[in-house]
Amino acid sequence: MSLTPNDIANKEFKKVFRGYDIDEVDDFLEQIVEEYERLYKENINLKEKINALNEKIEHYSNIESTLQNTLVLAQSAAEQARENSKKEAEMILNNAKERSEQMIKEAEMKAHQLIAEAQQKVLEINKEYEMLKQEFNMFKSRFIGLLQAQLETVNKFE
Repeated sequence: MSLTPNDIANKEFKKVFRGYDIDEVDDFLEQIVEEYERLYKENINLKEKINALNEKIEHYSNIESTLQNTLVLAQSAAEQARENSKKEAEMILNNAKERSEQMIKEAEMKAHQLIAEAQQKVLEINKEYEMLKQEFNMFKSRFIGLLQAQLETVNKFE
């Protein structure tokens, strides 16, 4: 049986010769204790879930940072590859103009491909990060609502 604040507020004890029935009051207090213990354990479980979600967010933040660094390195490598290709093309130009133009095009395509792949990875990680952040915020809002409801319940006991 789940005990609600209304159950507690509206509970009427039978009166006996010298006041309330002691057994009935003890039984009711026992119900309150059981319900409070359940809520307390649920609260602990929710705190553990929050910690786990915070760890996931930190993990994905680290992944995002790593991917952004990878993107910078890929862009740098692409730029370096482009420059190397141009230098090589200039050396080859004396021997074969057609061959050098082909190499430059290939280097640029590879550079664009590397950049596009790195940017796609960053977008995917950012999307996953935002989704986890939204899930965490939704969980946080629900948890705060639960805590506020519990606080109201506790305040009604006073």
